[in-house]
Parts: sequence; structure tokens; C-alpha cells
Amino acid sequence: MSALTFTLKQRTDQRVDMSPLVSQKMVDMELPEIGAIELQNGKSKVRVDQLFKISGSDAQNIVIENSFGKLDFIGRELGGGNIRVEGDVGAYLGMGMKSGTIEVTGNTDIYPACEMANGVLTINGNAGDFLAGALPGNRQGMKGGTVIVKGNVGDRAGDHMRRGVLLIEGNVGDYCGSRMVAGTIAVLGETGRYLGYAMNRGTLLLWNKPQLSVGFNDCGSHTLAFLPMLLASFKKFNSKFSEIDIFNRVQRYGGDVSAKGRGEILLKL
Repeated sequence: MSALTFTLKQRTDQRVDMSPLVSQKMVDMELPEIGAIELQNGKSKVRVDQLFKISGSDAQNIVIENSFGKLDFIGRELGGGNIRVEGDVGAYLGMGMKSGTIEVTGNTDIYPACEMANGVLTINGNAGDFLAGALPGNRQGMKGGTVIVKGNVGDRAGDHMRRGVLLIEGNVGDYCGSRMVAGTIAVLGETGRYLGYAMNRGTLLLWNKPQLSVGFNDCGSHTLAFLPMLLASFKKFNSKFSEIDIFNRVQRYGGDVSAKGRGEILLKL
């Protein structure tokens, strides 16, 4: 079977809620039924076959072609299967994702991987603010899985992050790891201001010296036995992190003392 493919016919002026187009909701549906699904488009609704040319039949492998930055909620609560998006996407990519894989060739808007629970999400371009964060008013962000960003990331990456791994190849904005509860964020590029703000627990692994706030204490250099195992776990991903040399020696900073202070920033020596 060929992948179930949605090719955008023309761009809309209003944003589109793509959340109905996930594998578990379409697995037993025929193409006419899929075409009749209604998507929220601003204040109105529009049929899928009005927006997209539909082809293929394998709902476990979904392809979205000609995507652009107003297609929101792609892969929301995805329960299995694979989604590949060719182009940019809107907000809330992979929100509440439970399993499976999502790959985007372009950039994303705000809240990608918001409250994600499991699976692998790959962004080949840049990611917007609040990557792997929590919805406004909630206190738990990403709860599991792996997110790979090959470009740069905006502010508040990993805000309220509870579990899982963020692998960022480019630079990241301000407040990375803010209010982080647990999990791992690794950044090959530069980091912005207020790194680890109000961080409770968790690990920030860096390759470039950061601007540290007064809430972090220098704990000296350490040889950490778990680091080679952590770095080896990155080898299975299609990322620059699979090519890095294994090391175990880091400069460790503990904080944020304004919160529980059990978090750590590890800088490669």
C-alpha cells in the first residue's frame, strides 16, 4: 500500500485545525469518508477534499505535501504510525503525541511537541517558542519521547518539561529549561539568557559555555559514568548527535537555588 497523501491545493487565509488527520482515526476509513471529514478553518469548517488532493491508502503512513505555517495541530495525540510533512507547519505540532513518528522538513510555529508523551518528533528546520512546553495554565510539559531539532529553537524550550529528551543541533533562545521538572535537553549551539530559570530537576547538556544566572553554583569538574551511556543512546537517531565523540568529563553547575535546586547544567570540557 502507498502512503495516505494529502496534497494542499491552495493556501487558506485562516488557520486550519489538522487534528482529525491522525492514523488511529482514519485506519478503517475509505478515501471518500476521509475526504468528507470537516476541519475547523477559522470560524468556519471545510471538508478535507476541498483543501487537499487525497491519494494512497495506508493510514499508518501519512504524508502532507505543500504544507505551510497555518496548518495547526498536525499529529495531535498521535497514537501510532508515521507522519511526514513536506514544508512548514503551524502551532502545536505533535501536541499530546502518544507514540509513532513525525518528521517535518521545514519550520514550526509555537508549542511544537507540547505535552508530548512518547514517540519521536524530528524538525529539520527551526522550532518556535515553548518547544516541549506546557499549555498555558498547565504545569506539565513534555512527559516522554524524543524531539530532534536540526535548526534553531525559540524561547522557553522545555518549559515545565517533566520527562524525555530534547536534542537541539542549533541555537536556543532565552529561558531554556525554565521550570523544568526532569528530563534531558542537549544543545550543540549557543544558549540564550536565563538558562534553567526556576529549574527543579533535570539535565542540560551543553557544548558551548552559557550565560549562567546567580541561581547556579559551580560544582567543579566531574567524571560522570552515565554520560557515555546517554551519548551512546543518541547514536540511533539521524542527527549530528549520532556523530559526536563519546566523553565523560564535564563542568557541572547545580541549581536553580531559587527552586528546589536539584537541576544540573553540564558543560563539555
